[in-house]
Formats: sequence, structure tokens, C-alpha cells
Amino acid sequence: MLSGGGWMPSGAEMFVRYAYPPNERGYCGPADTGSLLQYGREDAEDAGFRVVAQAFTGAWPYLELIAAAAGIPDPLDERVVEAYWVGNELLDQVSPTALGTSMEELFRRSVGQFSKLALGGVTNGLAHHSFHVFCIYPWVGLLGNERMHSHALNVLDKCRIREAQVVEIADGQVTVESQPLIYDEGRLALGPAVRQVANGGVTNAATTSSAVDGPGLVDGLAVGHRVAVHWDWVCDRLTEEQREALGRHTAHHLTIVNDRAD
Repeated sequence: MLSGGGWMPSGAEMFVRYAYPPNERGYCGPADTGSLLQYGREDAEDAGFRVVAQAFTGAWPYLELIAAAAGIPDPLDERVVEAYWVGNELLDQVSPTALGTSMEELFRRSVGQFSKLALGGVTNGLAHHSFHVFCIYPWVGLLGNERMHSHALNVLDKCRIREAQVVEIADGQVTVESQPLIYDEGRLALGPAVRQVANGGVTNAATTSSAVDGPGLVDGLAVGHRVAVHWDWVCDRLTEEQREALGRHTAHHLTIVNDRAD
């Protein structure tokens, strides 16, 4: 359990909590999907962990960008990590020019060019995970494709960091309630709240995990807690300030996407 017991700096611990879920599925980060948790269990050297963190080629450039703009030496500083995954005031210090330059470099390394679709979101975008999901990833552009629509919407919903409320805890699993992403008349929005239960058994329910193979990402959860969910994992408890920031930045980038579609 990643319980913040001093096993690694708090910023690095937060990075693990949010980065592990997609890494566990093989979507990003090092091929050795257990390496993030292993560093935590063994209280490994920070330098080794930093190499692993830098293998997340989607998230790491944003951390570097935010840290540089804020004059913070360490991209794994807790304030920097929080800014990217959840959102805070540091995002206001990243200029659109700096964000655009960073994205151009990222695309140049990965696909050779910066797409016109992504370019449309940079002007008003912020260096937040929801920007990367909605404005940079190609999935929004596939929502109008009848064959790819359901898959694209599912990826967007699970890849974004979403707020949820814990409604039940049983047998080490957590049932949460959250608003899913919906696509209606060519626009993305948050739909009515639904429950997701880890062990299934609920019609049309997804699976949300807080633990696997013994260790989990969060401890001390209780019914009523507000939490962040990423790829069906409960990543962290959210303060009221974090809830507001996450909701505001998600809404901001949904607006950019919807305005671009008009």
C-alpha cells in the first residue's frame, strides 16, 4: 500500500499513484510494469526512480515544463506533480508559447509533426493531464467514426483523471460513483453519475481497483471520501481544493474540444 509512510518523496509517491494504472495496462512507461511499485516497496534510490519516471514520455515533458516555468528545480516536486495530474496555480505560469513549443518537440520525437488537430487546443490549453487526453491524443477525432466511436469514448473516459465518491468498501475492493464521459450531438460532456464496482455483479458496471497483488495505491479510504480515479484505479483522496481544480481544468479542456468541433 502506498500510504505515504516515508518510502519515497511525496511528489514521487503521487506520481506513482497516478502513473501506475496505465503503466499496469502497458499503455505508457517502462515495459516492466511492476517497477514503479517495486521502487516504493524497496525504498530505492531516487536516481533509479527518476529513470523510471522519465520513461513516461507523455507525462514527463509536462512535469519538466511546469517546473521550469515555476522556477522549481525538481520536476518531481509535489506541487509540480499535483499541477499536472490534478491541477493547481502553477499551471498559470506556463505560457501558451512554452506549451506549444513543448508539444511540437514531443510530436517531433514521436510522429514527426505536430498535428493541426492538436494545434487547435494549444492556444488556450494548460499543461494538465486533461489537455493531453482531450487535445493531444487522437481519440477525440475518432468519436465520429461509427466503428471506433465506442472504443474511443471508453479510452477518453478511463484515461482522464475523474473525481468519484466512495460508496462501498468490501473485501479490499472499492465501489465508487462518478460521472462518465458522454458524447451527444457531437459534443463531449459529463453524464449522470453511475456506480462502478470492482468485483462486477452490477449491470453495465466497470471495474475500479484500489489494490492488486497485495499492495494498493491508497489506504485509509472510507465511504463518503472523494477520490481520483485513473484507468479504474483509485489513485488518491481529493481535498476540496483539488476537487475544484480537477473539475475546472477538465471542464476547460472539454470546452476547447467542443468549441473546436463547432
